[in-house]
This record gives sequence, C-alpha cells and structure tokens, in this order.
Amino acid sequence: MSSETFAPEADARLRAEAAEIISRYPEPRSALLPMLHLVQSEDGFVSPRGIALCADILGLTRAEVSAVATFYTQYKRHPNGDYTVGVCTNALCAVMGGDIIFERVSEHLGIGHDETTADGKITLEQVECNAACDYAPVVMVNWEFFDNQTPTSAIELVDQITAGEPVRPTRGADTVATFKEISHVLAGFEDGRANEGVGAGESTLLGLRIARENNWRAPQVRDDSQGHGQAAAGGPATTTPGVDLAGSTASGTVPVGEVQSSAERKPTTEADVSAETVDKDVKKEAQ
Repeated sequence: MSSETFAPEADARLRAEAAEIISRYPEPRSALLPMLHLVQSEDGFVSPRGIALCADILGLTRAEVSAVATFYTQYKRHPNGDYTVGVCTNALCAVMGGDIIFERVSEHLGIGHDETTADGKITLEQVECNAACDYAPVVMVNWEFFDNQTPTSAIELVDQITAGEPVRPTRGADTVATFKEISHVLAGFEDGRANEGVGAGESTLLGLRIARENNWRAPQVRDDSQGHGQAAAGGPATTTPGVDLAGSTASGTVPVGEVQSSAERKPTTEADVSAETVDKDVKKEAQ
C-alpha cells in the first residue's frame, strides 16, 4: 500500500466526515481549512496522503493544498507530539518572563522551537500573542490556557505531560485533549466539552466591573450636517457610535455583549460615499 493512501476503513471514514464538512459551505473548496485539520487528526500532521486526499475530494492540485497547509502555523508538515506546548514570547509575555520560560523549558526538554521530544509526547513552540495579555506570561497546551506561568510551574507542567498525567488548564476544558483530538474539534466536530470550565477570569472582567460601578462612559456622539460624527462634548470627530464600557451607546443602552442591529444604526448614505470618493480622486489627479 502506498504511503500516500489511507487504509480502506480510514479512507471511507475521512471521506464521510469530509462530506459533512463540505455541506456547510457554498463552495466545496471553501472547506479546505477544516479538512486539513481533519486529516491532521488522523496522522498527527498534514501528511502527504492527507494532502492527496484533500486534493482528490475538492478537485484541487496537491500544490494548491500544500500552499494553504504551509501558510498557517496550526498545520504541521511533520509529525507533531501528543501535546503542543506553546510559550508566548510576544511583547507583554516576553517582558513578564516568557523568554526565560521558553529557555528553561527548552533546556529541560532538550529540544528547541518546533521540535519534538524523543518519546513523541511534546512539541515545543514559541508562539505569537494568544490574546491573554492580562494573564501574562501565558503557556498554551494544545491551545488551552495556562495563565500566569513561571519557569518552575512551566517545567512542572511538561513533567506532568511526560509522566502521562492529566493536565488541567486555568480556563476552558477540565483537562487537555491530545493534539489529534483537538484537531478533530477544529475540523468542526464537537467533543461535548465546550461548556467545561470558565471562559473569562477575574483579571479579564475586572475593568468591566469597575466601569459599571463608577458609571464610566465614553463621550456620546452626534451626527453633524455633513454626515460626520462629532463628540457631543467637543471631543474628536468620529464616524461610529460611541460605546462606553458599561454598554451605553449614543442611540441608547445596549446590554454588554450584544451588538446593535443594522436597523438601529444610522447608515452612511451613497451620497456620502460618492462625495468622499470623488474628493479623493480629484486630489490624486491634482498631484
């Protein structure tokens, strides 16, 4: 059997799941991203046979599929460990000790960035910002958050993984699933754990609570005769309704977490757009 083909049972299962993914999109090729996660859930990386399967099902060339697979860092082109340990070394996490954490963990495991331990348990990565700066420095294991880490706690974490012990993230699922299992979820197949744990912790919610307690509000916005927004209190002009931290907008109060419908917002007229476009074109011609 060619290394670029799946066994009959796996091939049939993957094609059935691929058909379910494709049914969610208006065009079959739009399903490529989740399908790459699907084949990754089978092999632990986007393998040559996974590339071939996606190309065959979607009517694409292997080069087209490979071009997408090599663009995004969540797709691995060589075998990945059971657990991807990502240490954030972007600006804030680095300042708070992320660089030191990565160096210590790298030395402890004997591997560098995008390398995997000999037992296949851990792949170590330096990762970009994971939007958890209020908990810096952050380590992620298969994209689950481990907040406020130190070199000691990070080493304890990888030792637990190496020992085969379950690891519990700060937020999210109760325990971390394997890389293959998470890849299957990213392909669009729920594992029934979406509501486990908390999504936002105290540090995230603190600013919102203080704003509500103090009734802090951003300046409201009014529209002048030119169709441009202007701060009612004489502040800088803006083209969008002002929203305060407690959920108040210029057109009324909206519960936090909800967005005004298009019917509630004053639309920009075609005349406004046309006038602005003509003005820009005139300036370009003059130059």
